[in-house]
Amino acid sequence: MPRETITLECSEARKEGKSPSRYMTSRNKKLKTEKQELMKYNPALRRHTLHKEIK
Repeated sequence: MPRETITLECSEARKEGKSPSRYMTSRNKKLKTEKQELMKYNPALRRHTLHKEIK
């Protein structure tokens, strides 16, 4: 199976003492070998923040 499910977590929320938002997405692990980073909306901070892939 070339696609895997990954979890993205907000990288800025913990610095501000708020709960981090998490998103589930998938990626092709044969083509994208590095960790994924996307700009997603964080409802606790009410703005778009950088979300990084976690294990």
